Amino acid sequence: MQIFAALKAMVERDGRAVLVTITQVRGSSPREAGTRMAVRADGAFSGTIGGGTLEWQVLAEAQALLAAGDGRRMRSMDKALGPDLGQCCGGRVALMLERLDRGDLAWLQELAAPSPGHERIVIGNLHHRGGFVRRLADGAEAGLLPAGLACRFLADGRLLERLEPANPALYLFGAGHVGRALIMALAPLPIDVVWCDSRPEAFPSLVPQHVVLRREAEPEQILAGAPDHARIIIMTHSHALDLAIVAASLTQARFDYVGVIGSQTKRARFISQLRQMGLDEAMIERMICPIGVPGIEGKEPAVIAAAVVAQILQVPRQAGKQMPVMQGDRRPA
Repeated sequence: MQIFAALKAMVERDGRAVLVTITQVRGSSPREAGTRMAVRADGAFSGTIGGGTLEWQVLAEAQALLAAGDGRRMRSMDKALGPDLGQCCGGRVALMLERLDRGDLAWLQELAAPSPGHERIVIGNLHHRGGFVRRLADGAEAGLLPAGLACRFLADGRLLERLEPANPALYLFGAGHVGRALIMALAPLPIDVVWCDSRPEAFPSLVPQHVVLRREAEPEQILAGAPDHARIIIMTHSHALDLAIVAASLTQARFDYVGVIGSQTKRARFISQLRQMGLDEAMIERMICPIGVPGIEGKEPAVIAAAVVAQILQVPRQAGKQMPVMQGDRRPA
């Protein structure tokens, strides 16, 4: 979940939350400038600024800000990671903590909306009680944030911030043992998953909150509604169904990853069959089979899932970039 969506949910639930932002980094640090974390009054949080003593102290400060009755909306922290915290990174980190309440829900709604495939620039005006009221920047305003810079305070006190693109979409076809293990491995990651299987009772009773279940019998219809640059993973109960989904995915020529579970033998058979179906060589070359980074031994579902997730994380987050085909010979047929 993106951080502003998490903040919106927290404020709607509790009436308040704290946004933590790393505004400046000097030297080495666990996370870069622009990294954000959302904190609830009970200490629950979304995102991370790097863990360790720094994060522990920031969480305590955020809870204190939420508990304060003095109306303050902002606090700042500046920590030398070595002398102040005993962390060995050696750098220095400046942070800004902002208390948000229901009066911030309007702009949180705007920023929580997904932005498929591209980043956005946000401008914040300082509230008279402290904290920033944000909105999407126009073209001229966005141009004031140099490329490669995550955030910048302007001379007039306004704040420019770069928001990351929406989470990439992953479509998983198949709810067998490996599919279930893959869903669990994906659970903590910033990837939105659509899980597809038409078999009755195929899905478990509980799934992570960022997983959408699809039970339609026609995978082609599901693929037609998938966004450009989605990641497609195919591991159904049927080789014939796997082949049909692979062919439909490759023919659309708009997905950044099309992978199917299987061995080198399955790969060779699928290549032959895809040629017979009329797919050209450039399309066929984009099929990844076997899936998963090579060198990870074991055919247990959790092991396979770990190898597949590692490969998915190598797919560039930026839309339009393609990852190289990676092959191994360790997946089950």
